[in-house]
Amino acid sequence: MEPVPHHDLVIIGTGSGNTIPDERFAGMDVAIIEHGVYGGTCLNVGCIPTKMYVYAADVAETIRHASRLGVDASVDKIRWTDIRDRVFGRIDPISAGGQAYRQGQEGTTVYLGHARFAGERELAVTPTEGPTGNRAPVTVTGDRVVVAAGARPAIPEVIASSGVPFHTSDDVMRLDEVPRRLTIVGGGYIAAEFAHVFSALGSEVTLATRGPALLRDQDEEISARFTELAAQRWNVLLEAAPTAPPEQRADGTIVLHSHQGSIEGDALLVATGRIPNSDRLDAAAGGLALHPDGRIVVDEQQRTTAPGVWALGDVSSEFQLKHVANHEAAVVRHNLLHPDEPRATNNAHVPSAVFTDPQIASIGLREQDCRDRGIPYVCKTQRYGDVAFGWAMEDTTGVVKIVASPDGTLLGAHLMGPEASSLVQPLIQAITFGLDARTMAEKQYWIHPALPEVIENALLGLALDPENW
Repeated sequence: MEPVPHHDLVIIGTGSGNTIPDERFAGMDVAIIEHGVYGGTCLNVGCIPTKMYVYAADVAETIRHASRLGVDASVDKIRWTDIRDRVFGRIDPISAGGQAYRQGQEGTTVYLGHARFAGERELAVTPTEGPTGNRAPVTVTGDRVVVAAGARPAIPEVIASSGVPFHTSDDVMRLDEVPRRLTIVGGGYIAAEFAHVFSALGSEVTLATRGPALLRDQDEEISARFTELAAQRWNVLLEAAPTAPPEQRADGTIVLHSHQGSIEGDALLVATGRIPNSDRLDAAAGGLALHPDGRIVVDEQQRTTAPGVWALGDVSSEFQLKHVANHEAAVVRHNLLHPDEPRATNNAHVPSAVFTDPQIASIGLREQDCRDRGIPYVCKTQRYGDVAFGWAMEDTTGVVKIVASPDGTLLGAHLMGPEASSLVQPLIQAITFGLDARTMAEKQYWIHPALPEVIENALLGLALDPENW
């Protein structure tokens, strides 16, 4: 009987987990386990490919609306397969190259298979099917283990059990053609981004969500504004949860039955959130406790309840965001290398963005958070169109909303409009480092007539206590 392979460090998942071993781990015996496509969600089916599609969609929409600026232009043709191949012609080689690099790295063993805990820091790896998988099941152990196993699309049972074909964010970007009619189930950021992409690139989009508004995790004013705009562009059905399994007719039409009636489409995209992969790890066998929602329990140093086991990213974090996973991976790396000088994760001020149309970005408390918690606050909503660059853009929908304490302490910022994901950055910096509204507005130059003037005006418009302004 062959001995069980033992490693100094075992990492499950090749997203942000793959970034942990650097030159400082030279001399260690490292194992990396991956059951899917090497590189994780962000690289292969998430942040990067979706934003490459979004950029193409943005360009198409800019052309379609150029006439308001006195430029007559039209979109002659959408070459979907060329867009798709541009995206994955870049991404697939990066994934393959990352795997080949690790497989050829001295001191590193790559196991292509699915890992489950079989005991304390002991993992049973079932081989991936196909020519690239391991030849046989193997059990490995490690002095230390890092779980970075990510998350996957959540599928409502009424759809999952129907037998009707549907897509998720994992595969919809690799379609051979744009569906003429696309039904999207969901009202969150994934649904909103794909609604923008597919409508801009040729689909008639119907967006069916169970809630009373889209993007309900956003500030209530931003959510309401976006829902109104979305209804002008797509067929938006609110409070339209599925009531029965969908059906597929002989001609291929997919019929979704909802509280708002039956919806016909040529393809069905399910975008109802994501769930952590912890339920596929036999976490209890390894001594890992789970939250009620399935996330692995970690402390501020990313340690699980099992000795010598850390977790990071979507499998454990309440923030399913790549920049959070990268931060947590950096913390874990430091703590692995410097166990006597551990660092803590800082998730006090986590920003996020939705790359739909218009873009949305946010950080900090929402107005409803302050109201619900009894926190004194003031708000100011400033339109892009109130500043010179907004005039140049002929923008009529963009807004910046600032939430602050009456003394000027910045509590939150919520933006909707062109380049919101970039425009929010100075507010992220201010909130993170404690810069108050008055100092931010008055103690620096704001380039005129650049778009950030809308932030300056929002800050100046806050109704702060007189002694603080």
